[in-house]
Amino acid sequence: MQYFHRQVQLWGEETQTSLQTKKIAIIGSGGLGSSLAFALGASGIGEIHMVDFDAVSLHNIHRQIAFKFGDEGKNKAHINAELMMQRCPYVKAIAHECDFKTWSEKGIEVDLIIDATDNLPTRGDINTYAKRVNTPWVYGSVEAFHGQVSFIDASSFNDAFKIVQKTPAGIAAPIVMHIASLQANLALRYLAGLSVKKDILYYLFFNEEGELVTQKFSLPKAD
Repeated sequence: MQYFHRQVQLWGEETQTSLQTKKIAIIGSGGLGSSLAFALGASGIGEIHMVDFDAVSLHNIHRQIAFKFGDEGKNKAHINAELMMQRCPYVKAIAHECDFKTWSEKGIEVDLIIDATDNLPTRGDINTYAKRVNTPWVYGSVEAFHGQVSFIDASSFNDAFKIVQKTPAGIAAPIVMHIASLQANLALRYLAGLSVKKDILYYLFFNEEGELVTQKFSLPKAD
């Protein structure tokens, strides 16, 4: 409990202990995934599955905070899992060097799935799988200076978004960490048994004057 002292001050030893029984999967171990690993890997969650088939490239390092020079060519999920266990010996971090479809066929039960991918088709697959196994998931995406976050439970991502192949535009590194932080807060509140507003899409962006704007939209319920 000394390791988690400030969190224990927030919600007590019983809630902190309950986190040790929780299991989550983070799908994607790059920009969002790295920041989520740092934010949640030392929170006391008992088991975290990191899923990614990809290897580190030089252009990843500026915004994917788990990686450094010399990591090029190494699998992203493995690096994140190792870092989490180095920072917090109370978490069981498991790396899966595969795509989401392959992971979904392993039959691993988790309490929450967190999207840290970079494409709509995979998010559509996550939504379909989450509905099939009756598990909520947290959506997050970033592009340029804006991002989106939602805790998806009764709603359907596939009904709310047009699933297309699209190459992301440029990305500013800080917005990646900002969106991942919001995802992590939603996840941690849910796992700790605190209230979470579900099925609301939060859209954050900087307008032309440089003001940070947040808009909220209700997502349609699944058919």
